[in-house]
Amino acid sequence: MRLPETAHTSRPWRVHEIAGDFRVEDVWALPTPGGPDDLARLVRQFAGGTGDPAPSPVARALFAVRWKLGKLFGWDDPDGGIGARVPTLRDRLPADLREGERGPDLRSAPFTSVFQTHDEWVAESANRTMHGLLHIGWVPDGTGGYHGQLTVLVKPNGRLGSLYMLGIKPFRYLGVYPALLRSIGREWRENAPTPAP
Repeated sequence: MRLPETAHTSRPWRVHEIAGDFRVEDVWALPTPGGPDDLARLVRQFAGGTGDPAPSPVARALFAVRWKLGKLFGWDDPDGGIGARVPTLRDRLPADLREGERGPDLRSAPFTSVFQTHDEWVAESANRTMHGLLHIGWVPDGTGGYHGQLTVLVKPNGRLGSLYMLGIKPFRYLGVYPALLRSIGREWRENAPTPAP
């Protein structure tokens, strides 16, 4: 389920301390019901799960087109990424986050972990079009349980980046997010811990 921007901005996330120059692009409730300590399980699943960032044929086709365009226009060349065009957000971390758990990098997409706490995880990626963040928070559901909340934050790279984000918006909503959320929910259910007898 898509959520309003305030579902992210109203919470006291640590990411606000380091990403004030990023804008919230999307916020989604994840179909991952659990207890208060399950964020680490979700992050492990998200970072190393099936290895497929595009779990449907439509999403796979969209990603294939995107990677071909990126190669053609040089959007994804190494000199456009983290540590080249933009510094890593790890350089902005306060001491307690820098010294804390970093969290896993994604295996299936070019995202590098920035930090992980008990209730949030941030990973970043950059290319010539934008600098983007994935934020997964672990939030109470109002009935005594918890679930994941995925937020995408971006800092477009000039006019090209703004046009790029506008151009891919309908594809994200129609093809990528629905398939991704179904895949996350399915994998979460399939790998649920077995209750003790």
